[in-house]
Amino acid sequence: MTKAFKTLDDMGDVQGKRVLVREDLNVPMADGRVTDDTRLRATIATVTELADKGAIVLILAHFGRPKGQPDPDLSLAMLTRPYSDVLGRPVRFIDDVAGEAAEAAVAALNPGDIAILENTRFHAGEEKNDPALATAIARLGDFYVNDAFSAAHRAHVSTEGLAHRLPAFAGRAMEAELDALEKALGNPQHPVAAVVGGAKVSTKLAVLKHLVGKVDHLIIGGGMANTFLAARGVDVGKSLCEHDLTGTAEEILDAADKAGCTVHLPYDVVVAREFKPNPETRTVNVHEVAPDEMILDLGPSAVEALGDVLKNCRTLVWNGPLGAFETPPFDKATVALAKTAAALTQDGSLVSVAGGGDTVAALNQAGVAAQFSFVSTAGGAFLEWMEGQDLPGVAALSA
Repeated sequence: MTKAFKTLDDMGDVQGKRVLVREDLNVPMADGRVTDDTRLRATIATVTELADKGAIVLILAHFGRPKGQPDPDLSLAMLTRPYSDVLGRPVRFIDDVAGEAAEAAVAALNPGDIAILENTRFHAGEEKNDPALATAIARLGDFYVNDAFSAAHRAHVSTEGLAHRLPAFAGRAMEAELDALEKALGNPQHPVAAVVGGAKVSTKLAVLKHLVGKVDHLIIGGGMANTFLAARGVDVGKSLCEHDLTGTAEEILDAADKAGCTVHLPYDVVVAREFKPNPETRTVNVHEVAPDEMILDLGPSAVEALGDVLKNCRTLVWNGPLGAFETPPFDKATVALAKTAAALTQDGSLVSVAGGGDTVAALNQAGVAAQFSFVSTAGGAFLEWMEGQDLPGVAALSA
């Protein structure tokens, strides 16, 4: 199948060429140490492939929110050593992304060298997609590679503007992400199921409205399921519930009905009077929730029924937990359904794609993240893709 974007396979000879590579190095740090190097490891395939082919690899990235001016506490200089450790090879640092000093520093590099350029957001023009800054940065390179899907929903110089000034390609991580998303919703095998969880309907309205026209089964969990239950006349006690959105929930249910999408809401739930770790709980039918109780997870019968739904599906997209998974024992439904999805994926009957910070944490807690077809670490970009929005960083590669 012809891809809608060019990849590293289309670049030709890069020996001695300068390649500007947009990566996501915005990693969590504490006391000067990287506490989770997932994003650093995600860059290895692209950066090492280019360096091994003799390219001069110039990494563009942002870190934190410096508000368009230099901030020593947010300098990417502090990442050169941890990044070098991850790559297993030397990494240099260049203290700007444009200008004569940066050009001179790049000119001193040799084929195969890797350098991190200073935080792109130290320039006010980065987030404004300023054409002058894009032209200045482009002087440093011969090619542009975007390998940061997680920043692709931003129309910034380093994610979008440069793609119009240099020959533009998708890196290996970006390519893998776009291929997985195409299989999940772009051109999926049906039946397709979507799990959408989380606390509030209001944060996922656009996702739900888009999905009812794309999937065969919509599984709603988390606090947002309470709003849908309330819309169907269920008394949810003192559960988290956006009562002002029950009308919107009804509209989504009607749209699903018209589109032939089956919406799955829980019919047995785990309730407690207090929201704290390991409180006294009981499992009840949704119509038996007491006024002083709150719904904090799906019940075992609902989870078993949802497992049966997945057994009849070919594709699964998952965003958000089914219950208050950070607080035991309200992680049980999420963990159980995740294990079912993982087993079906390993059997070859299901393509499973999951994304979003809470989702990744929940799958890691269940110990099954590696058994899904693809797990995206992108937060906002993954959500906007689930909403059906065009992502500027991806669109620029297709131009």
